[in-house]
Amino acid sequence: MDRKQNKILNNFFLPDVVDEEGEIIPIIANGEEMDMDDSQVPDELPVLSLRNNVLFPGVVLPISIGRSKSIKLIRDAYEGDRIVGAVAQIDPGIEDPRFKDLHKIGTIGHIIKLLEMPDGSTTAIIQGRKRIELTKVVKDNPYLMAKVVVKNERKDKENTREFDAIVSSLKDLSLRMIKLNPGMAQEASFAIKNIENKSYLINFICSNTEIKVKEKQKLLEADSLHTRGIMLLENLVQEMQLLELKNELQSKVKSDLDRQQREFMLLQQMKTIQNELGDNPQEKEIEEFRGKAIDKKWSDDVKDIFEKELDKLQRLNSAAAEYSVQVNYLQTLVDLPWGEFTSDNLDLEHARNVLDEDHYGLEEVKERILEHLAVIKLKGNLKSPIICLYGPPGVGKTSLGKSVARALGREYVRMSLGGLHDEAEIRGHRKTYIGAMPGRVIQNIKKAGSSNPVFILDEIDKVGMDFRGDPASALLEVLDPEQNNAFHDNFLEMEYDLSNVLFIATGNTLSTVSPALRDRMELIEINGYLLEEKIEIAKRHLLPKQLENHGVRKKQFMLKKPVLTGLIDNYTRESGVRELEKRLSKLIRSTARDIAYGKEPVVSPDYEKIVSILGPPKYSREQYMGNDQAGVVTGLAWTAVGGEILFVETSLSKGTRKLTLTGNLGDVMKESAIIALEYLKSHAYLLGLPDNFADNWDVHIHVPEGAIPKDGPSAGITMAASIASAFTQRKVKRNIAMTGEITLRGKVLPVGGIKEKILAARRAGLKEIILSSENRKNVTTIKDVYLKGLKFTYVDTIMDVLDLSLLKQKVANPKKIV
Repeated sequence: MDRKQNKILNNFFLPDVVDEEGEIIPIIANGEEMDMDDSQVPDELPVLSLRNNVLFPGVVLPISIGRSKSIKLIRDAYEGDRIVGAVAQIDPGIEDPRFKDLHKIGTIGHIIKLLEMPDGSTTAIIQGRKRIELTKVVKDNPYLMAKVVVKNERKDKENTREFDAIVSSLKDLSLRMIKLNPGMAQEASFAIKNIENKSYLINFICSNTEIKVKEKQKLLEADSLHTRGIMLLENLVQEMQLLELKNELQSKVKSDLDRQQREFMLLQQMKTIQNELGDNPQEKEIEEFRGKAIDKKWSDDVKDIFEKELDKLQRLNSAAAEYSVQVNYLQTLVDLPWGEFTSDNLDLEHARNVLDEDHYGLEEVKERILEHLAVIKLKGNLKSPIICLYGPPGVGKTSLGKSVARALGREYVRMSLGGLHDEAEIRGHRKTYIGAMPGRVIQNIKKAGSSNPVFILDEIDKVGMDFRGDPASALLEVLDPEQNNAFHDNFLEMEYDLSNVLFIATGNTLSTVSPALRDRMELIEINGYLLEEKIEIAKRHLLPKQLENHGVRKKQFMLKKPVLTGLIDNYTRESGVRELEKRLSKLIRSTARDIAYGKEPVVSPDYEKIVSILGPPKYSREQYMGNDQAGVVTGLAWTAVGGEILFVETSLSKGTRKLTLTGNLGDVMKESAIIALEYLKSHAYLLGLPDNFADNWDVHIHVPEGAIPKDGPSAGITMAASIASAFTQRKVKRNIAMTGEITLRGKVLPVGGIKEKILAARRAGLKEIILSSENRKNVTTIKDVYLKGLKFTYVDTIMDVLDLSLLKQKVANPKKIV
């Protein structure tokens, strides 16, 4: 209930009270309901349209009459039988309502009194009697007359316990609402408590409830008091909830204001006391900032900004929300290492020793770092290079950054970019935002304490992009040597020089790195390790590290080379050494457990002991499968964890030239199979086959390990050789593998991942590899140690491949193709 209802209930005993604003004020009569028999109701009644209220039976309404038609209607009726039909308008905005503009259910009203008010307006005091329904228009002038039918209310449930409970609930809710409204007079509660007639009580509350006219009309149209009571109860519950919520919000706001005022007063008192004692923390904080700023090697522009912001802090009240933001900003400025650098260790021998000590192999990266040091040593200054190391997981890309920092004598910081979606992580937030902070680049520079650290940007290939911006685009400024001397961070709102930072980015693949970002970096590929290299890495680095981590001495555990070889071959399948380190860790934990139990540990376990600890071998070594069956050819593939060999199998069955491809192949690989088959069909004469050799056969090409997705064009020549072997029933040359893309013209195109594929061929014990002639340049850049024991044959056409890979000898029990 609101102010209007307060006025209503304060005055409900008075028969002729009108609101100062001329609004309708529902009141209830003192006496009993003046019943009217149906026979006393005329068939035709003048219809008084109500704008913003509904008249209920038994309730007395003072109605302000303003329309000329309504004034004539009221005066004529008052001079006659004083009976009118009071009906609410559907749209209160209509000035001259017609029959169609009125609700059909209304109430017979008895005009108790007609008053001429001091302002010249007319007010009629009307009491509701019975519900009626308008059925037909009799006339429109001088006012609306209509035929009516009495709508008596059903009373079948009025003597039930449920009805009594409804009335009791309505009374309780009304009293609670009056109690919750502190401006409500107590007479209202007294009135509701003393209304004994249930129908009067329900209609009175209906009329006084502050709900929309539309909802009141629904209450009037209810055909029984029982139904009306339930509907009214629902409305009161909603009103009650709204009132409780408003009171709760008002109480909360008052409580917050009281608390803020109290805190403000306490802070003012505390400030006064601190000033008296000479111990003002705000002034001490400002003096600390000034003291730190004395030793800063920043430019005049930065100094001016610092002084300006410090003056702003002095003018701020320490209780203001902006105060903490300003302190955070100034703290960032004085903590950043403006113009502070660590001295590089330019001893090339020392740098080489450190790099060799921490990592085995990786010669190209080491040479690039040594070149950088050599130029600095000669020139005295050089912008740091921006290097990107990419390759399979576990080959030491990230850990190499620590070694570079140690070799150069620089600070080391690392920032992981994996899953980064928000551009503000790079550039920072503007300090106008609550909780604003600088980007992670500036934060890491602050953490390093120098402006020339070794900065690792880890997993640069896994940067995301969404509605919050594109972090990869923000990195363009960081990684551009021509721009990063004036890197702009949104929080600092000034430029910071990153040109002396040695950025080293790492990733597994370049395919997800934007071309613009790739163009700004010096790309160095780090390939997988050979078996021999893994053995050396395990002996020099992994075993000593794990022994130290588990508290086991060197003389308590060691692995001989054959055992280590078996461990690598049968329990790991990776280009790097991460999985190998996990296996070594489990073996050493087993030894540590024996020592802890007081048992004598097995110092040099054999392969059988390793199997008992690690379980059965996880991987079977990739082995060449032989050439006893036609249509089976060995190919080479690149994966994210290194090279693999794969077998392409072709099977023929009687049919109608249907081609089936299985093995979880991608679209590109499927297209390679179609190209290979179509080329062989169009060049059948070169294989000694008739032109229609494939007409009566279905061709099924399968690549084993169907659970693993496979795609790419590099299996083109392998598929061509497999199909040709199946149709000619000729054996494939022993110990041979191949990789290359094909065209419909029969050309063999170059492919990538040559080093990884060569390593896979060596692991499988193959002797010869067929490559495109254009891949010769890739092989020449690979160290001889990787090529040892392998023969490379270079081809230009598919027929070259078939001539080299297919023997004249046919397989045992060959199929008769034609």
